[in-house]
Amino acid sequence: MFSFSRMITSVSAALALASVSSVLAVPIAKQTAPLVSRATIPSPAFVIYTDRFVSADVLPPVAELAGWNVAALSFLTLQGALDQAGAYAALAPEVRAAKKAEYNNAGINIIVSAFGETDKPTSQGADPVGTANTFAQFVLNNQLDGIDVDYEDLDAMNRGDGAAEQWVSTFTSTLRQTLPQGQFILSHAPLAPWLSPNTQFAAGAYLTIHKNVGSLIDFYNIQFYNQGLYTDCAGLIDAAGAPFAGSALFEIANNGVDLNKLVIGKPGGVTDATNGFMDPATLGQCVAQAAARGWNGGIMAFQFPNANADWIRAAKGGAFA
Repeated sequence: MFSFSRMITSVSAALALASVSSVLAVPIAKQTAPLVSRATIPSPAFVIYTDRFVSADVLPPVAELAGWNVAALSFLTLQGALDQAGAYAALAPEVRAAKKAEYNNAGINIIVSAFGETDKPTSQGADPVGTANTFAQFVLNNQLDGIDVDYEDLDAMNRGDGAAEQWVSTFTSTLRQTLPQGQFILSHAPLAPWLSPNTQFAAGAYLTIHKNVGSLIDFYNIQFYNQGLYTDCAGLIDAAGAPFAGSALFEIANNGVDLNKLVIGKPGGVTDATNGFMDPATLGQCVAQAAARGWNGGIMAFQFPNANADWIRAAKGGAFA
């Protein structure tokens, strides 16, 4: 997830990912404090990512995020904590503690989002166990409520040899050894097509990952954008169409993924994705339709400040308090 192109290309096309320089990298030290429970797992989940610089305080006042219950600092990468994740970790401990208390009192969990568009952990040969242990330590060191896995190694997933699926499964199960279920949030942010059967992903992509470790994942912040699809309620909820048929909300549920683990993810503004933006009021109509049919997963936006308290109020469409 990043504000550059993230579109999955066709099988025959070459994959090209935008690069980004390391803005701020923070080393991860060993935590000696005892493990304590951090989070109340939200259901439904209203998740807002923050990657763009906001202020020296890193996160905005909670009033600007009223209606959200998870803020995801982006990104913790193989190179270290960058952008908002790095800025938060670099705060003086007393400043960070005050911000955490402010958010906790407002019912907003603070988590970190891992990887993002520019990391290719499988293709780069990263060790899933060692990486998971390092990233879990970052959560503990910074008294965070959990971690989001924004794995976007398209090269590995498109190879179809099962390496990507095994890497993500091992990484996820290792995270849970340090960040126990029910105490820490563990979400994933898959591209919507990865949750549909498609010959482009011969090893099953996230359908295989869900079979392997879905019981360990609290919810999926699904990226319903950057594919030239999901731009109206019918395409978002009922039938996505070619080239990624089977990847609309209720189609994903029919593919075997728990309906109420599916969080509808959208760009906060037109500049936050290549395509797939919906005005939040229009999105709210889709959300209301899905909720009327039993869905209760929640809403995700990439990113603040284009998405804010007003955005989520409209996007809920009267379906959620």
